[in-house]
Amino acid sequence: MEAIWRIHGKRADFDAIGREFNINPVVARVMVNRDVATREEIDRYLNCDLSIQYDPALMKDMDKACRIMWDKISQGKSIRIISDYDVDGVMSNYVLLEGLKELGADVSYEIPDRMTDGYGINERIIRDAHKDGIDTLITCDNGIGAFDAVNLARELGMTVIVTDHHEPPVAVDEQGNSVKTFAEADAVIDPKRPDCQYPFKEICGAMVAYKFIRHMFKLAGRPWVEDWLVEMVGIATVCDVMPLKDENRAFVKRALTLVKNTENKSIAALLKVHDLMGKRITTSTFGFIIGPCINASGRLDSAKRGLELLLSQDEKTAITMAGELKEINISRKDMTEKGKQQAMELVESRYMEDTVLVVYMPELHESLAGIVAGRLKEKYYKPTLVFTRSEKGFLKGSGRSIEPYDMHAKLSEHKELFLKMGGHPMAAGFSIEESNLDILRDRLNATHGLKEEQLIPKVMVDVAVPFSYLNKDFVRDLDKLEPYGTGNPKPVFGQANLKIKRVRFIGNDNQYIKIWFMDSEGHTIEAMDFDANSFIENIKMWFSDEECDKMIQGVPNNVMVDITYYPELNEYKGMTTIQLMPTRYKKA
Repeated sequence: MEAIWRIHGKRADFDAIGREFNINPVVARVMVNRDVATREEIDRYLNCDLSIQYDPALMKDMDKACRIMWDKISQGKSIRIISDYDVDGVMSNYVLLEGLKELGADVSYEIPDRMTDGYGINERIIRDAHKDGIDTLITCDNGIGAFDAVNLARELGMTVIVTDHHEPPVAVDEQGNSVKTFAEADAVIDPKRPDCQYPFKEICGAMVAYKFIRHMFKLAGRPWVEDWLVEMVGIATVCDVMPLKDENRAFVKRALTLVKNTENKSIAALLKVHDLMGKRITTSTFGFIIGPCINASGRLDSAKRGLELLLSQDEKTAITMAGELKEINISRKDMTEKGKQQAMELVESRYMEDTVLVVYMPELHESLAGIVAGRLKEKYYKPTLVFTRSEKGFLKGSGRSIEPYDMHAKLSEHKELFLKMGGHPMAAGFSIEESNLDILRDRLNATHGLKEEQLIPKVMVDVAVPFSYLNKDFVRDLDKLEPYGTGNPKPVFGQANLKIKRVRFIGNDNQYIKIWFMDSEGHTIEAMDFDANSFIENIKMWFSDEECDKMIQGVPNNVMVDITYYPELNEYKGMTTIQLMPTRYKKA
């Protein structure tokens, strides 16, 4: 979809900021664009480390929950951890498991099966725990809305501690007001509880678990090793798409440093099977390589395989398991691509006039619904819900949203149509009877409240940086803005009216393309695009097949484009050069 390009217009004395903090003025401008503007904010942003994290005791019920758990450990009671099956859930489980074992707990774990159990703690898990003689259940990355399951566990005599980070369900009180509610466990830790005073709400489940273990160590009078468990929290933070602000930024920043020389055999194994040992590690490594391998086990097999890898203490076993997860993820990618193509055909033949896409794909593997919904959202820039048929006969699905549309709030307006529903503004998971699907589609499209201009993606360019400004010191200075991700996106630089001198296809299937851009002053710079097909299709559409052929042949042509890009340093055969990574193009 054609996007609207705009340049940030926020003002400040960027030169003064640059002098005070010894940074390039463009780096200062990018920070101000991210609303990092005061002296204190800038200092915290540039120099954040684990010292900025908040006291776990600030969370409602934290002290209460940890004291309950310490009593249970002291009495030798059996404890079971119940997590979600995604990366955050698996990492949360690992954090609690390792922490509680270190404190001497008799602890085991369970992870729901995505296909047969669905999300979160449920009756089957509780009855199995009761049969196994479990005294105490502790959830992580789930449980805030598990009213029936928690009630059943307590009726059976078990103690229940909930640790979660999701939005509490909304109910209507006797006066007709919407209020947040949560399961009546013995203790409920969730920064999004309406009565929780924790200063930073946007943390992942693994971070909540980390805070729990850290407070447990404090109560036990045990010393805390500062970097312990940080890698897992950092990976989970990125993979659960938490904003990289405040303490999240500090944890991810430290995790990236630790992973480069990781002593964890499982993380090292995942790096080795992807040939990443000794290579640059970024948030993309977490979000697109490590995370998907852990996630794939929960999608196409069992999430327990991901946790078993994390718990592995034998290097050879870890390598074998990491290789297996890599293969599962490759299979998942193939299935996702086929599902995406089928979904696009369905949308374009039936639902293009809809503002909220509600797509039913009965044959799609239900674990891929969220990924396909995300692909459709990116393609059409519309809130998207993808449903598939579950093994139990009803429909299950996942949704992905755009910034102006609070998906959790909008779905909550029609909660009576769902069998189960949960999530947050940008994503949701749900189940529904097939008879309610068309009703839901009609209601969501009648009540979306979106204006036409909100359905056009907007690209915010941080700074128009000409090629003449680019040098190696500037590119290295950009490293101070990392780590990048949600809430702290990679800077977007722009340059207009560029000629394309020539291109060269590379890769086994010519799937990549090198491009040589030349600006109006004659400066030429090399760029790399990893989607050659899309680039060539756009050039043909904007200009002509003939002009595209001239461009490919490297002869004079009329191809002129505007680009957004990010500059990187490319090291090859001992030479270091600047290389652009274009992110968008449009006809000049």
